Amino acid sequence: MRRGLMAKFVVALAVFALVAVGCERDGGTTTDDNGDAAQQGGNLLQEVIDRGTLRCGVNETVPGFGFAEAGEEPEGFDIDFCRAFAAAIVGDPEAIEMTPVDADTRIIALQNGDYDVLVRNTTHTTSRDGTEGLSFAHVNFYDGQAMMVRTESDFQSLEDMDGANVCVTTGTTTELNLADRFAELGLDVTAVGGADNTQLQQAFIRDRCDGWTSDRSQLAGIRGAWPPRDGGPDALRILPDVMSKEPLAPAVLDGEVALYQVVNAVVHGLIFAEELGVTSNNVDQQAQSPDSADIANLLGVPVEEGAAESINHGLGIDNDFMQGVLAAVGNYGEIFERHIGANTPLGLERGINALWTEGGIQYAIPFR
Repeated sequence: MRRGLMAKFVVALAVFALVAVGCERDGGTTTDDNGDAAQQGGNLLQEVIDRGTLRCGVNETVPGFGFAEAGEEPEGFDIDFCRAFAAAIVGDPEAIEMTPVDADTRIIALQNGDYDVLVRNTTHTTSRDGTEGLSFAHVNFYDGQAMMVRTESDFQSLEDMDGANVCVTTGTTTELNLADRFAELGLDVTAVGGADNTQLQQAFIRDRCDGWTSDRSQLAGIRGAWPPRDGGPDALRILPDVMSKEPLAPAVLDGEVALYQVVNAVVHGLIFAEELGVTSNNVDQQAQSPDSADIANLLGVPVEEGAAESINHGLGIDNDFMQGVLAAVGNYGEIFERHIGANTPLGLERGINALWTEGGIQYAIPFR
């Protein structure tokens, strides 16, 4: 009996501690008309402004998206989005602290307050949106899961891989999709898990895996950077099968409404700037003499020369925030082509990540 009471006391104490941490992080909760918990908006945006530095959780093992050479800071598509957010919030794209996180710990680390924004090839799913308490901004890269094999192998499709050992990052939707897809095909598969691409690459090189599954873009980056001593890119090929939809997007914690709105606006602004033809090269000129009302609103300047006021976005940051963003990293198309486009080692075509006016599905909300 005493042991049972003690167990109940420990559980109650743990629940109390979790509630206390949650209240400290979120600024408390209220209840709605139904008596359910309703979060109040967090104040993390103001904390970032006061701190003068934005902290981003990033990947440093994915070429083209977030990759760090020995002793160097990570560079890539996702890293430029971190810089864009910092430019908008604190006015300096270099005022960032990047925390490398693996797939298993990225969400827990965000919940613990180890960083402010998760910018690490993370798929927007219902459970992450709901049970794990994340708020995802607009998708900045639409992807799909694929399978990479050795060029010399006989595998031409997933159907040929019954009984295969497959390298996969643990703690990801990729791992779940692998099991689901092979079960649907009636095939056996053994997952060979690893915390990050460095571990998985070693397992693959040592022939512990027959295939390697991940987002297609990530596999393209890994293939493009494959060591020459192990055959270089020609030693690998990516199968045509698409195993899942992977909408990748930056995320903040639920309740941090103000920070979420800024992050979301920046993603949309980068896409909208490409649509309007505003680039890192002409943003200053367009801010002085905008070609259209849309450009004026995007850049936070008066629509007509001599007008007293510009649009008020009401985001808690300067209304001309997109000027600094575009000057720092360029528009969405510039970021894409610089890190993962056709003239990079990844050699990715825009595909569905092209603008809606160019046959893709990237579509920004109006700045009005």
